[in-house]
Amino acid sequence: MGEGGFAVIVGVPTETTNREKRVALTPPVAEDLVEDGHEVCVAAGAGEEATFADEEYEAAGCEVLADREAVFERADVIFQVRGLGATGTETDPYRDGQTVVGLLGPYEVADDTLEELADRAVSAFSLELIPRISRAQSMDALSSQASLGGYQAVLMAAEELPKMFPMEMTAAGTVKPAEVFVIGAGVAGLKAIATAERLGASTRGHDVRLEVKREVESLGADFVELELPTEESGDEEGYAVEMGEEFYAEQRKQMQRVVPESDVLITTAAIPGRPAPEIVTTEMIEGMDSGSVVVDLAAETGGNCEPTEAGETVEVDGASVHGPTDLPSQVSHTASQQYANNCKNFLENLLDEAGEPNFDFEDEIVDSTLLVHDGTVRNPHLDDGAGSEEDESEEAADESDADDAAADGGSDIAADDGGDDDGD
Repeated sequence: MGEGGFAVIVGVPTETTNREKRVALTPPVAEDLVEDGHEVCVAAGAGEEATFADEEYEAAGCEVLADREAVFERADVIFQVRGLGATGTETDPYRDGQTVVGLLGPYEVADDTLEELADRAVSAFSLELIPRISRAQSMDALSSQASLGGYQAVLMAAEELPKMFPMEMTAAGTVKPAEVFVIGAGVAGLKAIATAERLGASTRGHDVRLEVKREVESLGADFVELELPTEESGDEEGYAVEMGEEFYAEQRKQMQRVVPESDVLITTAAIPGRPAPEIVTTEMIEGMDSGSVVVDLAAETGGNCEPTEAGETVEVDGASVHGPTDLPSQVSHTASQQYANNCKNFLENLLDEAGEPNFDFEDEIVDSTLLVHDGTVRNPHLDDGAGSEEDESEEAADESDADDAAADGGSDIAADDGGDDDGD
């Protein structure tokens, strides 16, 4: 921050959601904020499960507070990984006039909770609602975390599958490569395809948007093209949209011949605020070989597979169906690095030249993400509708961004922010 500039106090509390190991701010990113003239306070132990010690935060110039509630009392801006509707717990003790930035579960948060925040004049920004525009790529937390989810899904499947992924020629015979099928070629799907290819599997991908065929094939995978009416499958920005039940019924019918041929099936299609489309039936999975593995990244919103149970593993005639809801958290160190950069970039966009928060509703990023402000419940996601497919498991960037992702192995749709971002 320049001399005489306004410094905000950024607070990072410990996360309270079960199995959440990520932290909203890492020491290197915190150091950048301190160098910019801001103050940073962190709850003791906030970064432990992401392998960031309190001593590292102190060395970066942060104040480590023993009491979690003290962070809410002291900070002007709260960075959280999960808050409000994303936690399933009671509302945190936000103080009057505080600004909150995080994954806030905008489709799950209760109306009375938003009214309560409005009464406290809290300003709450939900990063799930970041618009898919080039200027916002470095703030796109859904994409950064979805990419890690796709990566981790393949590693989970490789560990569970009683076969090797790569083909191998040995004196004892030839080992055939595992057959991996990925449904959905958004951020998570492209990363899953790229990871399966790197592990040597025979990989295929499918998406209702035929325009992503080139991205799938550029990663070395085959594109499975079904005979479906796909003209209305994408919106003007290139994102998949919800289709009618007749479409999904025909998709399931044609999937019947593809899914049973796979050793590993990874599904990534979800729609914010609505149940995930059911694409894979129990009958299809029953046709897979014994020992086959299914990883359903849409489990949290009902799943793409009929037998999926969120947070559970279900056995279906010898195949295991996994419904993970915390894959990015399983690689918490990298996920936190990515997420911290998203938060920092969002804050920088929010502050004006003098370093003061500027709630400029002419800025599409501010207008799209601000749930509550100045005593008013805004709910921009409800005003705009929730019909486009943009979720933490299949978050497509615009066409040029998808091209970039394909060119670098699908490793990162979000733009590099010049920090320690390695593509998530």
